[in-house]
Amino acid sequence: MQKKIYLLFMTLVGVSLGISFLPPVWELLGISHISLLNNKIIDGTIGALIFLILAFITYSYLSQLIKSIEKILSEKSLYDIIFGSAGMIVGLVVGALVSIPLYAISLMLPIAMMLLFGYLGLYVGTSRKDDLRKLMTPRAKKGAEDVLERKVTDNFHKYKILDTSVIIDGRIYDIAKTGFLEGVLLIPNFVLYELQYIADSGDSLKRVRGRRGLDILNSLQKEENIFVEMYDGDFEDISEVDSKLIKLAKLLDGVIVTNDYNLNKVSEFQNVPVLNINALANSVKPVVIPGETMTVMVVKGGTERQQGVAYLDDGTMVVVEDGKHYMNQTIKVVVTSALQTAAGRMIFAKPSHSQKGLTENTEK
Repeated sequence: MQKKIYLLFMTLVGVSLGISFLPPVWELLGISHISLLNNKIIDGTIGALIFLILAFITYSYLSQLIKSIEKILSEKSLYDIIFGSAGMIVGLVVGALVSIPLYAISLMLPIAMMLLFGYLGLYVGTSRKDDLRKLMTPRAKKGAEDVLERKVTDNFHKYKILDTSVIIDGRIYDIAKTGFLEGVLLIPNFVLYELQYIADSGDSLKRVRGRRGLDILNSLQKEENIFVEMYDGDFEDISEVDSKLIKLAKLLDGVIVTNDYNLNKVSEFQNVPVLNINALANSVKPVVIPGETMTVMVVKGGTERQQGVAYLDDGTMVVVEDGKHYMNQTIKVVVTSALQTAAGRMIFAKPSHSQKGLTENTEK
């Protein structure tokens, strides 16, 4: 569709320029006496053909340029685009006014001045957008409140965009009820459609998870102290939901709330803020230190010889040295070390009465 519009536009430009500029060209070439060339239809047709050929040649380059511009703009926040555009327009106007006396000297000097002032306006608009916003926002109080306002403006993101995994997980509801999440919980339509698709799945497990996610959304909307909004827009040129979430976060200057490890990493790579519920859960788990004792039940063998595996109430895995001798028994263990990974936390321990236990098992 874009190509057809571009070709049509170039054809119309060619017709207009052909009718206007080809007759002087014929006179310059000394062939204006040819009656066939003294015809506006012929001149317009020749101009249209020339520009149509140019359109076919330049379309691929123009298309790549447009995609590059779209990519750059998609990575910018809405405030960058608004203040950058306004600054460039002001710069061009100032440049045009300043360069009026220069028209008598040269045509290129005014153009250069306009480009220079336009660039300066764009730079000032994007680099000083926060200061410009504050100038346009009336404030009755000064002093300490200015510092507070600057901190909130720089770090606060109004929209917390929920992905499918965090809705199905359900912990977002309890976290939102506590008031730790400020701003608005935003649920895009494409996430809701994915939830509905999972809820209608033929797989019973997926169907239960999907319906749980829909129940969580209903619970969030019923809470008076939780602000929930729907986003009706979509990005039809993007097929993957994760990519749509990243683009939406850039568009709204929002934060993605997720449990998805891959989405977390891709978002961080593209400088999109992420709140990971699993990371939050790991950070609030009780801290254990070497030498601390705890009571656990060994439920299965470990990957290494004689190891046993136990779990704490919060799901933390405890690897017990020589724990295979205490299978299905509740014992006291001493923490030797702890390992924090992206998937969670792992504790290494050994039985506090290991020597006694080994002796008893040997005698038996």
